[in-house]
Amino acid sequence: MNISTMIPELLSALPLTLAITFTALIAGFCLALIATTLRVRRVFLISHLADLYVSYARSVPVVLQLFVTFYGLPLFAAVFGFSDFFSANVAAMVGLSLYHGGYLSEVMRPAYLSVERGQHEAADSLGYSFRQKIFRIVGPQAVHIGLPGYGNSLIYLVHNVALVMYIGAADVMATAHLIMQRDYNQYQFETYLVLAVIYSLMCLIVWLVVRFFELRSSMRAPETANAGRVKNVLLPSV
Repeated sequence: MNISTMIPELLSALPLTLAITFTALIAGFCLALIATTLRVRRVFLISHLADLYVSYARSVPVVLQLFVTFYGLPLFAAVFGFSDFFSANVAAMVGLSLYHGGYLSEVMRPAYLSVERGQHEAADSLGYSFRQKIFRIVGPQAVHIGLPGYGNSLIYLVHNVALVMYIGAADVMATAHLIMQRDYNQYQFETYLVLAVIYSLMCLIVWLVVRFFELRSSMRAPETANAGRVKNVLLPSV
């Protein structure tokens, strides 16, 4: 086998890899928003559960989280009669979503807390609701601060998608191992080299997208050190 015949086989598994990645990206972002909100606002008992979830996602190796999800979800779902619904692909999406949500929460929370307290007080004094304060004042500044960390978390997510092969998901990495086994491991270097190019391109696209939003946010986010500029940001929105 040569590279020209290997690449189409690897690319045939790319849609599943991208599906797992985007599902974990979107679901993990939603989980991170919920966890960050609970941890920042300190809701009794629920905030402690959110802290425990984030600690689990950050402390337990990702491959172990995938195994826990793969073997634990069917047991949990059997109580409700949905044990046949979960496959390796679903377990991969759920496991990586939980991991990404917990990891991303530790990017969002410091970004939110790094916004000067005076920004919150100024918005409150102008009668802003919590939603208006987040979307108009605090949010743009927190996004500007948190984007580099968010970009890193996305790259880590792309890297960790390669681990789903260990629970039986037929992603690009699993397909590459099947190709090598079929050819009696004669083309290991070539196969891994093609995989390296594929994952590098995926990470490059992620970096370019995040970099684009970083440049846009730098033009929109006010400088918290400049009180005059902050005042100008607040007043026209009244």
